[in-house]
Amino acid sequence: MRWIAKNNRTAAKGLRNAVVRAAERIGQHPRIAPTRVELAGESIRFLVLTGYPYVLVYDADRNPPLILRVLHGARDIPAILGNDPPERRTLRFSQLAIWS
Repeated sequence: MRWIAKNNRTAAKGLRNAVVRAAERIGQHPRIAPTRVELAGESIRFLVLTGYPYVLVYDADRNPPLILRVLHGARDIPAILGNDPPERRTLRFSQLAIWS
């Protein structure tokens, strides 16, 4: 979000707040978002951020649920998550995005 804040602090704060609200919803209802078994294992969920072109990728089986990535919807998500067959697909630790 820092790169957004360089150009538009208000937009960065809005995105941060949307991520926080989504994280709270995920915490209360871990299975709220759909799976995409063609992209990742069954515990991995994909939540579109309301009002923003971003997708939260999270592990609903973790307690509490763990947000793994925040991806822009225009990105090539299948390429980012890898080309493994669906039964072997997992999000690798090296692919995790760290946001502060």
